[in-house]
Amino acid sequence: MIIIENKTSFLNIKNSFEFNNLALKIFNYQYENCKVYRSFCDLLNINCSDIKTSKEIPFLPIDFFKSNQVKSFKGNSEKVFLSSTTSNNIASKHYVKSLNNYNRTFLKCFNKFYGKESNYVILALLPSYLERKDSSLIYMMEYLIKKTKNELSGFYLDNYDDLIKNLETLERKNQKTILIGVSFALINLIKYKKFKLKNTIIMETGGMKGRQNEITKKELHQLIYDGFGVKKVHSEYGMTELMSQAYSKEKGVFHSPPWMNIQIRSTDDPFESIGYEKVGGINIIDLANIDSCSFIATQDLGKKFRNGGFELIGRFDNSDIRGCNLLIN
Repeated sequence: MIIIENKTSFLNIKNSFEFNNLALKIFNYQYENCKVYRSFCDLLNINCSDIKTSKEIPFLPIDFFKSNQVKSFKGNSEKVFLSSTTSNNIASKHYVKSLNNYNRTFLKCFNKFYGKESNYVILALLPSYLERKDSSLIYMMEYLIKKTKNELSGFYLDNYDDLIKNLETLERKNQKTILIGVSFALINLIKYKKFKLKNTIIMETGGMKGRQNEITKKELHQLIYDGFGVKKVHSEYGMTELMSQAYSKEKGVFHSPPWMNIQIRSTDDPFESIGYEKVGGINIIDLANIDSCSFIATQDLGKKFRNGGFELIGRFDNSDIRGCNLLIN
């Protein structure tokens, strides 16, 4: 029986050698303990002992989270997060054994890219997510908002007047602020009022699909530049099925924490990895996801750069898995 004694050891990864070693240990652990992942590997005729590097580990298609309990533990979950859905879709479910591990993961990830959360006021403009009680993004933002220990931090639905008042107050105080929002809500806000912000980070989390005419990331960011008067647009990339997040501070180039790795697969052959600067499907290794599955083939399209960064291009067209829909969700 394979046992992972310290399930937060991923937080201490310092180099690719340590990443590869831990990835192999977690692969063997999940192969043994996650029935869904084991069945998937068996269908591919993959022998666990033949996997020698993290690049050889098979990636579980993310759709499995919609119809299966993707768990590597026995017993009850402390929390089950649900993905957003349209009328024709089934929600993905992420069975989280320990919220404490999730808290430590996203907090260290945020601190790595932005420093101490208590240095900021965090304003969350996430109306579509607030309607869902089991959103992992809402849970994360609630936790970070509380950690700021600032009375102006909080959620906003459509009370733009209060949000504008607080933004202006914080600007006058030269207070470092993060306004995180879904794309359509940020656009609605700047239709309501234009800004010239100097101390506020604007961070978008996607979320145009089905709300308005869909636009590219480039078009979205140009609207944000103009509407908020900022020189950079930040982005957060995460999903219900993961424990970790990647962040972009400018130009749509994301970087992930040391325990999270992005690989790009061919759009024609899901088992073929492709090189740098080529568009393909995004595969993610998230070593924080030890109690679920750490090796996930997403429906997102992107490309990876030699410096470790990656760009989100769009999503696979559901009507043709080999197709390429270049409109961002």
